[in-house]
Amino acid sequence: MDITLLDYIVFFLFVGGVALFGCSFFFRSRKGASAFTAADGGLPTWVVGMSIFATFVSSISFLGLPGDAYKGNWNPFVFSLSIPVATWLAAKVFIPLYRGMNSVSAYHYLEMRFGYWARFYVAVCYLLTQLARIGSILLLLALPISTMFGWDIQTIIIWTGIATLVYTLLGGIAAVVWTDAVQGIILILGAIACALILTFSMPEGAGQLFEIARADGKFSLGSFGASLTEPTFWVVLIYGLFVNMQNYGIDQNYVQRYMTTKSTAEAVKSTLFGGLLYIPVSLVFVYIGTALYAYYTARPELLPAGTAADKVFPYFIVHGLPTGVTGLVIASLFSAGMSTVATSINSSATIVLTDFVKHFSKREFGDRRSMAVLYGASFVVGALGIVVGLMMMRIDGVLDAWWKLASIFSGGMLGLFLLGLVCRNVKRAHAVTAVILGLIAIAWMSLSPLINEGSPFYCFRSPLHTYLTIVVGTTVIFLTGFILTSLFNRNKGGAV
Repeated sequence: MDITLLDYIVFFLFVGGVALFGCSFFFRSRKGASAFTAADGGLPTWVVGMSIFATFVSSISFLGLPGDAYKGNWNPFVFSLSIPVATWLAAKVFIPLYRGMNSVSAYHYLEMRFGYWARFYVAVCYLLTQLARIGSILLLLALPISTMFGWDIQTIIIWTGIATLVYTLLGGIAAVVWTDAVQGIILILGAIACALILTFSMPEGAGQLFEIARADGKFSLGSFGASLTEPTFWVVLIYGLFVNMQNYGIDQNYVQRYMTTKSTAEAVKSTLFGGLLYIPVSLVFVYIGTALYAYYTARPELLPAGTAADKVFPYFIVHGLPTGVTGLVIASLFSAGMSTVATSINSSATIVLTDFVKHFSKREFGDRRSMAVLYGASFVVGALGIVVGLMMMRIDGVLDAWWKLASIFSGGMLGLFLLGLVCRNVKRAHAVTAVILGLIAIAWMSLSPLINEGSPFYCFRSPLHTYLTIVVGTTVIFLTGFILTSLFNRNKGGAV
């Protein structure tokens, strides 16, 4: 079954409706910089929670998790099992810290602990990460949409970026959070619809799906061995713990949402709701991948030979879903990308204002000047993100490229933040040394896969799986700073 007129109607009604809904917050966001960046702390708890969930989910999750589960097993789901620890730390440590400082910037704390250099360094890393993220999401969103509708990839990237930029620019954080909530609900409905249809479309009933999947080890969470060179259960769990601590602890996308609720208690509820909601939803995604495997194993004639694993789900969406549901699921996929891009644009504009423009400006900043900067920064970030997306069309393996860029640009930010939390008397020289060594470790881990076996530098190749890049970078920064501080204070007779 191919895409019908009804599917087009459902898709365009959703996309157009979301964009118009976001634009409707224009008059609320015009009240001032606080309204544009934090909605004056007046958003409902459940809406912020859904926004946190939608921020976490992207088109990478929507297509990547089913694709990984189709060709492998449920090993990617292990990543989600670390979320309870990360959200608990956010509730106990990070949210009270940010709310207590009453700063919409996630990196104000670093300036308090180490000086402006630390805030500047992390803010630059964040902006570079967001540009890479926007470009990657726009391209990864355009690829399946192009396959489904037959549209030009460049056109999809440009118009998706423009549509998202318009409502983000006009509506501010209130538009981003509310549209995130709507998009998150549609995304969940679309995923559940796919899972149910696959389950009850098996030729011999739902039981056949589980028999095929169990016989081929599709429900496995991965090896429980001690190897650090393969994506074992433990490697993915540790990787997930560090990534999620960085997300919920120091990522501006999340920290900004902590400031949009009415109180610290409400921010905690929102974070726990949004974070923990991802666990069952990610389970649905990996189940879809397994169900696709069983479905096309039972009916191989329905899948063209040689179809790549990450193309199986888009193919099923177009050819295997009932009329109307196809439009809903494509809208769900689109929503995952739009919410991620909108979040990155708004949070990046906030960082430009709070961490750069206000710091370097010698003039007093009122709401009028602040809003001008926020509008200008939003436009520039959105436009640059579209350009990055178009440039990434020339790169083979966009997802791998995104992971490498994210690892390098994130620069061990979590390690520096943890160092500031744990050690009270860190000297600037010690923190700078720790960051430099951490960046060297991250570069070593990131570039190691490029060293071939015949290369004279092969002996310097990292033996660790690339998932552990963030773990190594964070650990090197924290331990270097901690050890230098301990040695210095021991000689001086002070406390760490």
